[in-house]
Amino acid sequence: MPQQLNENLKKIESWKRIIFMLIYALIDSLVRLILWLVIFLQIGSVLLTGATNPNLLEFGRSLSTYHYHILLFLTFSTEQLPFPFADWNVSAGLKSLNKD
Repeated sequence: MPQQLNENLKKIESWKRIIFMLIYALIDSLVRLILWLVIFLQIGSVLLTGATNPNLLEFGRSLSTYHYHILLFLTFSTEQLPFPFADWNVSAGLKSLNKD
């Protein structure tokens, strides 16, 4: 058992993934903050104009999908690195979600 543990600790791939996970954990914190900003701006838009802002809707969808892809990576559900190590369209690929 200690031999297997020693071999696992020496794997460069595991350490690279851990570093990427730390980077994406920081990015995820920023993304969540921006998502809350979008939420409050949409609330303001609805209260002031009576309608949602279509630009904020699209941005919110795209950012939410990006957040989802980060979480998939952080939970080991995928090996695909999200943006900025992949194209934004790949990271936010579910663009046609709930089109109004």
